[in-house]
Amino acid sequence: MKINHLIDEKSPYLLQHAHNPVDWYPWGEIAFQKAKQEDKPVLLSVGYSTCHWCHVMAHESFEDISIAKIINDHFIAIKVDREERPDIDHVYMSAVTAMTGQGGWPLTVFLTPQGDAFYGGTYFPPYAKWGSAGFADVLNSMARQWKQDRDNILSSGRSMTEALRRQALRHPDPPYFLAEKDLKMSEDSSPFGLRMTTKNEYESLFDRAYQQMKGQFDSTNGGFGSAPKFPMGHNLSFLLRYYKDHGSPEALDMVNKTLTAMSDGGIGDHLGGGFHRYSTDQYWHVPHFEKMLYDQALLSRVYLEAYQVTGLMEYASLARSIFDYVLESMTDKLGGFYSAEDADSQECDRGRTASSDGLTSPVSGHLKEGAFYVFSHSEITEVLGHDAAMVFNYCYGVLPQGNVGVDPHGEFQGKNILYRARSLKEAADKFDRPIDDVQGLLTSSKLKLLSLRAQRPRPHKDDKVLCDWNGLMIASFAFASRVLGELKYVQAASKAADFILAQMMVKKRLLHRWRDGSAGIAATLEDYSFFIYGLLELYEATFQDKYLDAAQDLAEGMIKYFGDHAGGFYMTASDAESLIIRPKEIYDGALPSGNSVAALILVRLYALTKKDIYNTQAEALFRSFAPTVAQAPYAHCFLLSALDWYLNGPIEITFVGEGSKPSRTDAGEGLEPSPTDNSTLAKMLKVLYKYFIPSKAVKLIPALPEGGPSLNRGQVQICYQGTCGLPIDSVNDFEDFLVKQDLNND
Repeated sequence: MKINHLIDEKSPYLLQHAHNPVDWYPWGEIAFQKAKQEDKPVLLSVGYSTCHWCHVMAHESFEDISIAKIINDHFIAIKVDREERPDIDHVYMSAVTAMTGQGGWPLTVFLTPQGDAFYGGTYFPPYAKWGSAGFADVLNSMARQWKQDRDNILSSGRSMTEALRRQALRHPDPPYFLAEKDLKMSEDSSPFGLRMTTKNEYESLFDRAYQQMKGQFDSTNGGFGSAPKFPMGHNLSFLLRYYKDHGSPEALDMVNKTLTAMSDGGIGDHLGGGFHRYSTDQYWHVPHFEKMLYDQALLSRVYLEAYQVTGLMEYASLARSIFDYVLESMTDKLGGFYSAEDADSQECDRGRTASSDGLTSPVSGHLKEGAFYVFSHSEITEVLGHDAAMVFNYCYGVLPQGNVGVDPHGEFQGKNILYRARSLKEAADKFDRPIDDVQGLLTSSKLKLLSLRAQRPRPHKDDKVLCDWNGLMIASFAFASRVLGELKYVQAASKAADFILAQMMVKKRLLHRWRDGSAGIAATLEDYSFFIYGLLELYEATFQDKYLDAAQDLAEGMIKYFGDHAGGFYMTASDAESLIIRPKEIYDGALPSGNSVAALILVRLYALTKKDIYNTQAEALFRSFAPTVAQAPYAHCFLLSALDWYLNGPIEITFVGEGSKPSRTDAGEGLEPSPTDNSTLAKMLKVLYKYFIPSKAVKLIPALPEGGPSLNRGQVQICYQGTCGLPIDSVNDFEDFLVKQDLNND
């Protein structure tokens, strides 16, 4: 029996609520028409399927018969998956942030039947506690005010919408959590793109962003600010670029400290690979345990870049562990990458069998944060044996009483979150064993514990394929195939890209979400810019013209449907569903903004094709967002990386070969040139990707027997700022040229 109107949806999050006693509707005209007909306000609830506090509120309130009755009697209830509809989430998160000064999920918003927000918040407990109003009380209050004070509510909603529209026109303000001192500019400074006339004035933005990051850097524990701490891989990538451009050892120290602290901490999965969403403490020890695809993409990228800069094999190994996790646990058989794994799972005794779906299980009715990942001291000792457990526990901080010091909700009593407490050398010295023996023991111990963990109920996997997040993951896999010389990584990137091009496009327009054999939902700017970014990285990894051609076709669509004549791009297409405002975002948060990535792909496309439209669009974008970025450069690190490319000009590296061949990624054939090829060209590519050269445009062309200096197969030509060197046909000469031109990181 259909309990509510979500039962036929594709979203795992909406399906989790399909049997609530709340009469949920999906977002759409039907729900708003019903609100108008019945003269009721709308209760909008926004979340996602792997959200811990969304689960908590669902269990406490949306499964509660008495609270559901209040909702059904007085409201039209709409449930939205923020990952399916980031545009709706963005609009109403902006409203709640303006009302309350903070945001988060679950997002709870009260709307008029016209869609105007008049009250909102995030998580509400069912009844008053922790100094927060109870959800039942809030519902009753909103229902009473709707009946008794309708005019003020309608006026308040219209005022909020108008304020959001004004804000959108002048572009979003910096995030509310940035300190006021970080927003102040000296009297003689000027926002870039307005009065700036020299390159030095532009570059002051990079210095200011670096100084802001330096001021927030935790020199003891790594990362920025205090708890909670988010990985923010693209911010670390900016610091690597700043280090390369300015030779600042402190910038590199910040990256190294943070990457090492994260990989040692509990935020990293030491058994199965990949990284959890964020750390709830300043030490990177106690994570919020969900795993998001976009974090895997951004972090694997920065670990590879740090490997190029430092040569530290630990960074390459960490990147491999992320990619292996994604390939094993987050990849659909058709090639797309899944969105996320939940933080919560069901706790069970050792030896009890796990449920397959992760949503319900006969083992236990209660979901606990991190239950899949944590261990008791006795479990580890029983599985590893006393001697091996002593070494493992010493290295990974395992204690008999549990190692979680701050546990406000009692989730981890007697449990241990694995983290790298001591080094191999410390363990070798303590137990008087060779380092190689200790390493071997730890490796075998991890395999045993991984086998034990596999018997537990696995967290729910959100198996929808999102175009934008897949674009980021495709980019990282393609990049990794060159840096690490792994054919399986370019095969994964190619298969995912081919899947999206075949299954998530209609009439040359991208779709946002695929799940269960069906694609749908209009694409956003992020879908276009992130996926084009992945296609450009894939072209550079394969030299398959079809990926460059697809990138250009999609860029044309991005400009046509999302472009603003004033510069930059809207989040939604010109023919998309109309919301109360049309968002236009530039802030680089947990993910870089669609506009920031659009800036990078535009300057890259110009370097590869020399089509003026790309350069013109990039320049307009930089000018459009100038005042916002100048206020708080640190909040726009990915955009600054794109600006760095634009200002300095890319290094254009042209390899000469046979041209592209049809791709056959399923068999690992047709990828020209192969990373394992012994040709001169393949060897040159291997040399090139030893070095950290972020602003480069790499392409393959057929031999050119006519016009200018003849370029023959096996040669490479390097051009920089309008000057091209002579063709190079020796691997040693190519590397010497890179070193002499100071294009490497030494």
